[in-house]
This record gives sequence, C-alpha cells and structure tokens, in this order.
Amino acid sequence: MSRLARCFENLKANNKTALIPYIAAGDPDLSVTVPLMHHMVKQGANIIELGVPFSDPSADGPTIQLSMERALAQHISVLKVLAMVKEFRQTNTDTPVVLMGYLNPIEKMGYATFATAANEAGVDGVLTVDLPPEESDDFVKEMKANKLDCIFLIAPTTIESRISKIAEYGSGFLYYVSLKGVTGSSILDVEAVAQKLEQIRSITALPLAVGFGIKDEASATAVGKVADAVVVGSAIVKKIEANTDDSGKIMQEIGDLLLSMRKGMDNMTQEKV
Repeated sequence: MSRLARCFENLKANNKTALIPYIAAGDPDLSVTVPLMHHMVKQGANIIELGVPFSDPSADGPTIQLSMERALAQHISVLKVLAMVKEFRQTNTDTPVVLMGYLNPIEKMGYATFATAANEAGVDGVLTVDLPPEESDDFVKEMKANKLDCIFLIAPTTIESRISKIAEYGSGFLYYVSLKGVTGSSILDVEAVAQKLEQIRSITALPLAVGFGIKDEASATAVGKVADAVVVGSAIVKKIEANTDDSGKIMQEIGDLLLSMRKGMDNMTQEKV
C-alpha cells in the first residue's frame, strides 16, 4: 500500500480529514524548506504539497507566482527539490509528499529519469497542473512504473464524462479546484463544493481533496465537512512573503495557522460522530 493510500485509510478510520499545506520548495531560502516541512507535520499536516518552482506558473495567482520567483532566485531546480525530499525522508518516512508543478521541467529532465529519481528521493505523487489526462499516457506509465501516484485536477465546470476519464488516469487522490480562477481567490461557496463532490463520488472512490479559497480555520473547517482533504496554499505562502528574513516567525505563524485549522477540522469531525 502506498503512503498516500495508507494515510487516507488511517484518517478515514479515525473519522478525520487530511490537511495538506502547500509551499514552494526553496522559498524564501533553501535552508528553510525541510525544517518547515517537519514543523508543518508537527502542527497537524497529514500530507505535504511541495511546489516545484517554474518561471510561468499560469494557474497560480500573484502570491504563489512571487513565491516561485523567490525560489528561482535561489536557483532551485528539480534536482534540488528532490534533494529536499530525500533529506526530509531521513527522519520522516510516513508523511506523504506530493510534488505540484508544471510539465516543462519534468519533460526537460525526461519522464523516466524524473520518475526514477523521484521514487528514490521518497516522493509519493506528482500533480502536473498543465498536463491533461488525454495527453498523459507516457507520463502516467513512467510514474506508475516507479510507484508514484498521478494526481489530476477537476474544475467546477468539468463534465461527468471527463471526470470519468480523469479518475481513470488518476491515483492517490483527485484535486478539486473549488472555484474558477487562479490560486489565491477568496470567494468560496461550500454548498456548491459539496454538490460537485457528490457528483464526483458517484463516479470514483478516490479520495477528494479541495483547494483554492481556503485561508483560515473557518474555511478549512467548512470544507473539511464535505471533503477528504483540505489544501491550503496562498494563506501559507503569504506568511512566508511577509517574513522572508525571519525563518523563526515563518515557522511560528504557519504553525499557528495549521494548528488552528487542524483543531477546527478535528472538532468538526468529532461533532459528526
């Protein structure tokens, strides 16, 4: 059983929702990422989503675009991201790590070379924002040959036939984008999210993660009532942006945010029992 499958199985057995924080690898500095990953786990994260810096992050809003720029200024490459995961695995062999990014850096490296290196580093899954499942046969083949889950996005406008296709190619979990637009958007309609998740669940048994628009305990708790996992990105990255020269404050503020989300989500699931 993969780390992702085991994580979701254990959470389901305990009536809990996964908390998945996102950070861009190398933001604001190479030395911060791995300690921050460990700290986020300590404060309640169940899965880490690690952004692979890219110069044209078209699906991301200004906050995450700037985080990519800060990481690229540190000369963060795919190989350096994998080295961070390998370092993280020296003391954490349980928490799943998913790489989130764009196809170009992976394609440049070569699917087989990347998949082998990612597996050896301890990566569990890969989410390539700009790779549609209809064009992913070669990619999926190499990822699965190296025991890596392929995670795909579903949008509010995705029709049932395409959800079926995405679910056919995907594994680990599916990522539902809760609203139209880019990361960092703030309008979140939880009722609409719940309705779409119900539709998706009629098609696939894969766990469903929800991201975009989740910024605090209230929004995480509300989405946690209907999703298998809650993804928080821009709200975390904003705290890095505000404290680029103070790693201690980054740790404290992100840790406090995740802890509040975790408590809210856990209290919510206890009420459901």
